[in-house]
Amino acid sequence: MIKAMIIAGLGGFVGTCLRYLTGRLCHLWDVGGFPLGTFVVNVIGSFIIGALLGLAERNNFITPTMNVLLVTGFCGGFTTFSSFADDIFLMLQQRHWAIFALYTGLSIFLGVIMVWLGRTAVK
Repeated sequence: MIKAMIIAGLGGFVGTCLRYLTGRLCHLWDVGGFPLGTFVVNVIGSFIIGALLGLAERNNFITPTMNVLLVTGFCGGFTTFSSFADDIFLMLQQRHWAIFALYTGLSIFLGVIMVWLGRTAVK
């Protein structure tokens, strides 16, 4: 378990550093308050996790250690939206409409509420 945590941490470190650099790069363009850095890493992260999990499903390309490093670590450090997007994709693919609606609605609603609570708590 400790070994897996270290591997995930290394992947997370790289993902987090790339997220930071991407955000800094995106700040070079003023797009009228649109959160371009977050948008870019979320879109890219969703593609990366989709590609990695697709490779894993298609031909067992990804070992459990690679999964911890790349999916949990790197994608988790780069963005957590990629996991959220994959969850939604699987629910839609499996036609779990009620779970999809509940999960999506609650995730967004509670996420915004928690941001508000966090901001309010530190004021």
